[in-house]
Amino acid sequence: MVDIIIKSKIKAAVPDLNVAEEVADALNSKVIKILEEAANRAKLNGRRTLQARDL
Repeated sequence: MVDIIIKSKIKAAVPDLNVAEEVADALNSKVIKILEEAANRAKLNGRRTLQARDL
């Protein structure tokens, strides 16, 4: 699996909270799933370019 999420940026996004180690992995998994679904939509529409509307 590709690491898309930058762990230090999670902490910056929620500065008032501690962030457990597994949060980055869980968030990364969700983002990968979203991107896979969006890629499928683009392909079904005959495109080779992922666009915001696919998300």
